Amino acid sequence: MKFTKMQGCGNDYVYVNCFEEAVADRPKLARFVTNRNFGIGSDGLICICPSDVADFKMDMYNIDGSSSQMCGNGIRCVGKYVYDKGMTESTRITVESGGSVRTLDLNVEDGKVKTVRVDMGSPELRPQYIPLAERGRNFINRPVIVGDEEYFLTALSVGNPHAVVFVSDVEEIDIGVIGPKFEKHPLFPERVNTEFVQIIDENTLKMRVWERGCGETLACGTGATASLVAAALCGHTGNSATVRLLGGELFIEWNRESNKLYMTGPAVTVFDGELYI
Repeated sequence: MKFTKMQGCGNDYVYVNCFEEAVADRPKLARFVTNRNFGIGSDGLICICPSDVADFKMDMYNIDGSSSQMCGNGIRCVGKYVYDKGMTESTRITVESGGSVRTLDLNVEDGKVKTVRVDMGSPELRPQYIPLAERGRNFINRPVIVGDEEYFLTALSVGNPHAVVFVSDVEEIDIGVIGPKFEKHPLFPERVNTEFVQIIDENTLKMRVWERGCGETLACGTGATASLVAAALCGHTGNSATVRLLGGELFIEWNRESNKLYMTGPAVTVFDGELYI
């Protein structure tokens, strides 16, 4: 089976072209290829597939084999993959992911995609659609007990569920301890990705993320997007900001008139390979 290792801001995935390759058990393959000791090593597996509603479909799996609806860093690399490998000649494409269709604008230099601007859709703030175990009003900057500590968090979905927590210093967070407690908190019936966010200034955020099914990763595109929304709702920023991640930077925009979110960031091919399975 041929594959390609790619990364966006250090958030790395193994990509398989399912126009050409048949993958019978994708969760099992994800658990194998993501293993950094015995497999290839990555934050997940992404299969690029035909779609009935878009140019391409992104079928994504986490380290534990669970499926994921959306990944901002992952979908940017899908755009690079299909353009660089001649599967499309268009610099604007659509990709189906998690039941939604995203539009990607590919920024090409010297015949290769360097950065991608992704239409991330609209933020979902209604608790039943995030989903939260609690119903009622929007969950913005509200107190929650996690472990033995009280945190103020903003919950939303940008294709997958997120809990955004503002902290004074992201470096002081023991994310390996607190991350799993957020992920499995009863408030989130489908588990949750948690962003710990430090306000640098009104145009800049610094973020660390604990992703459900993965643990801490170097970057999370949907998490960066959710962080900007939460920061704007809480009055920390305007409607756009640069988000500094462990693996790089993403620029997030929120058009409040159309209620559309946009993310711009890099996409990088690491290597191509062949796996005998």
